Order: sequence, then C-alpha cells, then structure tokens
Amino acid sequence: MPATPLESAGPAEKRFDEYLARLAEAAGHADRIVPLKSYCMGLLLPIERKSVEPMAARLAPGNAGKMHQSLHHLVADAPWDDEVLLTMVRDSVIPVITGNAPLRAWIVDDTGFPKKGKHSVGVTRQYCGQLGKQENCRVAVSLSLATKWASLPVAYRLYLPQEWAEDESRRTKAGVPDEVRFQTKPQIALEQIRRMVNGKVPRAPVLADAAYGNDGGFRAGLEELKLEFAVGVQSSTTVWPPGTSPLPAKQWKGAGRPTSLLRRDEKHQPLSVKELALCLGPEDFRIVTWREGTKGNLRSRFAALRIRPAHRDYWKSEPHTEQWLLVEWPKSEKEPAKYWFSNLPPQTTLKDLVSVAKLRWRIERDYEELKQELGLGHYEGRGWRGFHHHATLCIAAYGFLIAERSLFFPSLRAGQVELSVPKIPPGWQPRGSASTARTA
Repeated sequence: MPATPLESAGPAEKRFDEYLARLAEAAGHADRIVPLKSYCMGLLLPIERKSVEPMAARLAPGNAGKMHQSLHHLVADAPWDDEVLLTMVRDSVIPVITGNAPLRAWIVDDTGFPKKGKHSVGVTRQYCGQLGKQENCRVAVSLSLATKWASLPVAYRLYLPQEWAEDESRRTKAGVPDEVRFQTKPQIALEQIRRMVNGKVPRAPVLADAAYGNDGGFRAGLEELKLEFAVGVQSSTTVWPPGTSPLPAKQWKGAGRPTSLLRRDEKHQPLSVKELALCLGPEDFRIVTWREGTKGNLRSRFAALRIRPAHRDYWKSEPHTEQWLLVEWPKSEKEPAKYWFSNLPPQTTLKDLVSVAKLRWRIERDYEELKQELGLGHYEGRGWRGFHHHATLCIAAYGFLIAERSLFFPSLRAGQVELSVPKIPPGWQPRGSASTARTA
C-alpha cells in the first residue's frame, strides 16, 4: 500500500466515505458532514502536526483560509454530541474487530497532556503519565473495548480538577457545561462503564491499574454492576490471607446497643499484599508466558491466592467475598513487582488470570498511536468543547484505521491510507515550516 495519498479515490477512500456516512448523523447538520470528513482525513495524513492550521494547509493548499475556518468551526464551536458520535464509532468498528476474535476486556485508563499556562480547560499541576512526574497538564479518562488483537476507546472525558470545578469564572470562559461537577477519575470511569452496561455492550472483564483498582468504591461499583475485573492494587493494600477473615461482631450481653460490625484486635489483623507475598516460597510461584513481544516471549513468575480484601470491613457486617490476589515477582527482582485483585471464578487457571490482567497493555499501544500518529494531543484551543471534539474525531479516524487492519492490512498505519488530497503546488511551503524539505 502506498505510503502517500493518491490523487484519485481508491477502494480505501470509498470505504472511508461509507464509514463517515454512517457517522454523519452525529454531526447534527448537513453543513458539518464535509468538514467532519475533512478533519478525519487530515488526522490520517502524514503531516507532523494535526492541529487545525497545518491540516487546513495540506487539505486545501490553494484555499487554506476557508478550510481553516471550516475545520475550526466544526471542532471548536459546532454543538454536536461527542457521546453520540463515539457510540456510532463503537457500533461501526467493534463488530469488525470482533469478527475474528471475541471481546476480552473493557480497559480503563487515563492519559496526560503537558500544557503551559492556567487558562486551558482542566490544566493544573498534577501527575502526567507521559512525563512520569508532576507537571502542568490536563488528564482525560477513557474506556476501551479490546480483543486479543485490537482495541478501541469508546468513552473519553476530561478530568476536571476540583480547583477548576469550583472556579465559576474559569468554567465560564472555557465553556464547561453546568452539569459537569467535580468527580474523581474512578468516578468518571464508573460513569463510563455504566453507560456501556446500559447500552447493552457485550460484557468482558474490566481492567485498570492501581490508580483505579486501589479505590474500594470503584471495585464495589463493578461488583454492583455484576462485572468481572482484574485491577491493579498497591503493595500496601490489605487483605485477609487464605483461610482467615475478620472477627465476627461481639456477642450482645444485653447492655448498650447491639452491634453487627466485624472486628479486629491486636492479634488479629490483616496483612498488606506485599507482606503476604513475602511469606510465599519459591514453590508457590510459576513461570507464565502471556504473549509475544517485539524481543521474544514475555514471561515472568506469578502466584495466585484466594483472599478477602480488608478495605474498611470494620464498617461491614459481612466480610468481603473471596477474590484472587495475583502477584508478579520477576526472578531478577528482590521483591514483588505488581499485584492485582480479580473476581474471576475460583476455577480460573493461573495462566488465564495472567493473560487477562496483562491485556491492559493494549490501551498503551492505542494511546501511543493516537498521540504520535493521529495528533490526539495537538489541539491548541482552550475550551471544553474543542478539547472533546478533537479527541472524538481522533478516535473516529483511529476506528477506521483499526477496522482496515482487521479486514485488509494488519500493518497499516496513519499516513498510509489511500486518501486523495490536492497536489502540492511547486515550491509550496506550509506556514511555520522549518525548511522547504519538511513534510507537509
């Protein structure tokens, strides 16, 4: 497949047109259909930056101003519904990627976007995964559906820090909807998950890292929805070891108000998962291979135990139900590296536990492509609507890309899709280029 777009429409562009025609209803107005196609096309072109100005320059080199106005209005001002469009993307793409492999996971994650200043919506000093440290950035929470071979974000929302949620002046300037109030990231994720449940999306185990799995309310919410899960937890998370549980309520002797709450005492306390893992011997661990990586098979040592979470059970009258504690302890490390809680059935094998928990890597691959190849972090506006519209259109373009991979071209990447755009005039140089040799 050519690495650059063709001058005339080919089979890929016809499929692209058909795909966008199915999404066009979400645009809400006929005048937005062509800009929607142009914006998604720009995101798939081999240009360095996928913000409005460079995309307009490449899509219409002879009339970039008009194209810029059209794209900017679509993404920054037009009041179409992101959730409606994402639902249409989901309904178009998921049947394709599940054609050869079943749905295996719902993956919760968040991603950070470094951003200077304080006026762009949601920006504050917080942990940024992209940089691996506290920095000025904004963070979005997402939910993806994944098979063994492909995955797609189907829900996406900006995390609005409390200082932003309570600042009416900044909210107004950034166009934050009145109904959006402060929610923690696990609360946002649970809301996204509930929408998928209400939308009758085929169920699969929910995967998340310790930022979500360590939240007892998040796990309780998944249990209320009757969803299976395999979520990371921190080493300090406490559990009751196999065969143990909290003490029952004190027997009432007729004095004072009777209590039904579970108890602990000085001699009867839960252990942290790290303490429990350090009690295990080498015979409790097995080497498990879970997938093939770029440098060979990925494998490590794992142990799985049936435990009861101890989180605030002193406010409960019944112990938490038994769950799996999965521990990864690479042979080269001095102590365990990762821990997961999972409510998968008791008969689940260690290999299956590991393969489910480790499938969360797919969202890391998605974000890598969405950021590096489709410009997820390239939007330059400050407002709530533009931030979400740009991300939704990135996901829509990405949906087409992974559908094409699933059906025709497994190695296809953005910039290699056959899309017809105007020829570049001789000597043409996009605004802001470092040199005439720079890719437009």
